Amino acid sequence: MASVKRIGVVGGGAMGSGIAQVVAMHGIDVWLYDLNPQALSSASNSVSASINRLVSKAQLSHAEGADALKRMRFTSNLDEFREADFIIEAIVESEDIKKKLFVELDKLAKSSAILASNTSSISITRLATSTSRPHQVIGMHFMNPPPVMKLIEIVRGADTSDETFAATKALSERLSKTVITSQDYSGFIVNRILLPMINEAFFALYTGVATKEDIDTGMKLGTNHPMGPLELADFIGLDVCLSILKVLHAGLGDNRYAACPLLVQYVDAGRLGRKRGIGVYDYRKEPKSMKSSSRL
Repeated sequence: MASVKRIGVVGGGAMGSGIAQVVAMHGIDVWLYDLNPQALSSASNSVSASINRLVSKAQLSHAEGADALKRMRFTSNLDEFREADFIIEAIVESEDIKKKLFVELDKLAKSSAILASNTSSISITRLATSTSRPHQVIGMHFMNPPPVMKLIEIVRGADTSDETFAATKALSERLSKTVITSQDYSGFIVNRILLPMINEAFFALYTGVATKEDIDTGMKLGTNHPMGPLELADFIGLDVCLSILKVLHAGLGDNRYAACPLLVQYVDAGRLGRKRGIGVYDYRKEPKSMKSSSRL
């Protein structure tokens, strides 16, 4: 396909706004959609603060920062995506909800548009069946937070065309990302390896092997991970971790992917991690400067 000039991103949360920021910073016009005006306002404030922070640290020039902000549009009208060359879905990790969105996107997007999902675990093949263009549906999994993490995991569905793959890879590299490619199996590459480790850390805590602090310190200093698995789970969101484990368990049929009861209990209690102020750890009394500095 021709060079991508306009991108639509669906979902004003941390992933969607982060993806939109990356796109704008690389000279591409981007529309960020969310039905919730408050989510869009938060996304706008977050992106502006992030770009201004990069400018203040001289990691981005004033002109580049201003250009990136000018390239971003925030909308609650999905019709704005009719002229998008490439649409990236970054909404809740639910197959049913994503399929409903893809039905809608398929109807309004121009015939040449590629529909990409930022899903971290759900089958691209199954998402593609909800459209009339399965050859133009692909997985484009950004890591969290998108402006910081250098990786994009591309996932080809059963019908994804070579042209769609090539265009997605070219766009990823244009965004200064390193690309890895996965076949369409539950969890793909990163989360198929990462989530069992996080789940095992919960089991270690659940069975009293060690304290949460020692589990995380052991993995940070013993294996050179920047964050311990329990701290990382809080950063990702415990509900997201549980959702991915359920997909792995159902898709691969192996009980080693069954979620630890402690993780399930925390999610049931609303202890979802940093975004709720409490998960494995309690962040409610943490200084604001520490909250804003956390990175994967």
